[in-house]
Amino acid sequence: MDIRACVEDPVSLNPGEIKLIPTGLSISIPPGYEAQIRPRSGLALNHGIGIVNSPGTIDSDYRGEVGIILINWGKDSFIIKRGDRIAQMVISKVYKASILETEDLDATPRGEGGFGHSGIR
Repeated sequence: MDIRACVEDPVSLNPGEIKLIPTGLSISIPPGYEAQIRPRSGLALNHGIGIVNSPGTIDSDYRGEVGIILINWGKDSFIIKRGDRIAQMVISKVYKASILETEDLDATPRGEGGFGHSGIR
């Protein structure tokens, strides 16, 4: 779903600047679920606007106002007005992992290959 800005006055987000934008939205997420906050592709492509902690996570026990941490990676200032769509929210099931400590890991073709091992040359 779209998330909108709930600012009293327009907010200027200058190049390289990070601001917490209020939404006026508080939610109650059922246990076993989370909300993920994601950037809007049009804002990213057309203005260089992103979300610093993308995707942001809202835990099921949080009851405060949802705030969106926007950054301007673009070259020009960007004005955020009340009601502007600034992010998207997805509700997802959370799976709890059982962690098992071990001395050995199973082998894979990639092994310990890290950065630079995406297959692109």
